[in-house]
Amino acid sequence: MSILEQLSIKHPILLAPMAGVSTPELAAEVSNSGAFGSLGLGASSIASARQQIEATRALTEQPFQLNFFCHETEALNPETAARWIKYLRPAFAEFGATPPESLQCIYPSFRDNNELLNLVLDTRPKAVSFHFGIPHPKQIQALKQAGIITMVSATNLAEAQAIEAAGIDIIIAQGIEAGGHRGIFNPAIDASIKTADLVQLIHKHCQRPIVAAGGIMNGQQARLMLKLGAEAVQLGTAFVQCRSSNANTAYRQALFNQPLTQITSSISGRPARGLINRWHMQIEQPHRPEVPGYPYTYDLAKQLHAVASAQGDQGYGAFWAGSNVAQIRELEATDLINQLVLEIKQGH
Repeated sequence: MSILEQLSIKHPILLAPMAGVSTPELAAEVSNSGAFGSLGLGASSIASARQQIEATRALTEQPFQLNFFCHETEALNPETAARWIKYLRPAFAEFGATPPESLQCIYPSFRDNNELLNLVLDTRPKAVSFHFGIPHPKQIQALKQAGIITMVSATNLAEAQAIEAAGIDIIIAQGIEAGGHRGIFNPAIDASIKTADLVQLIHKHCQRPIVAAGGIMNGQQARLMLKLGAEAVQLGTAFVQCRSSNANTAYRQALFNQPLTQITSSISGRPARGLINRWHMQIEQPHRPEVPGYPYTYDLAKQLHAVASAQGDQGYGAFWAGSNVAQIRELEATDLINQLVLEIKQGH
């Protein structure tokens, strides 16, 4: 069965599930256009996640996916945290603020949270996808029994093979060009493979259907991925500028005015690609201390951004974007999908 049949969609295009940027409106617009909408719920409370799912269902009868974080939860090292807080103290001081004394684990992992599993089983989306790892076997079994399609991001062949061995239905091949967080299972190991190369590797060694993700901004790039062995493509950055996304004005403007990206783990504690700003130019120095684990580092970053943005400084925003962001087009979701489909078909 093809991905189009599995997901009950018309076009081989998936909206990347961007936590913080995704909205029910954007998900519904994408799904109503014959592609596959998504809700990035990794940063949402149970109540907020349920509300977003219900709001999306009110806007579309078409299928969409939910996405959660599946990281290995790690204990916070107090000494590492203290050094990192001290390192960022001057940045807070610039805005007349002091950093917190401790860091919180602001995002739970799906692996540790059966409330999230129960939410998925209760709401029965067409598919659920995971970033940073694979759910527990019992969780996968429960999702399968409920008839929910499972997808997991892979950034190298070893991860893809682990995904296939776990019985996951679809592999999302996330190349180094992708915006936002790298889906790597182990933050110490990043193969940094280009999307095109990763698709070919997985296609050669795995049997599961592949969705290509990373650096895809137009139909020509999508068509190349489909030729290399992907059955569909996933785009995130291209949709951030849509009016229905949750991106703020500064983020939208930066996509068009400052389209240079870099990967850093200074923002969240895990490597992620975003538009170059004060994080990359001031914080990411050679003498920078070790960052605390994810998502503790993110807790501090969000607090710094809050105090800075309150005074009109957007330089500490987490403006995630892929490496081909300079090719971004100002189009609403429906028009963007129609344009992508047209461009994909032009090559056939």
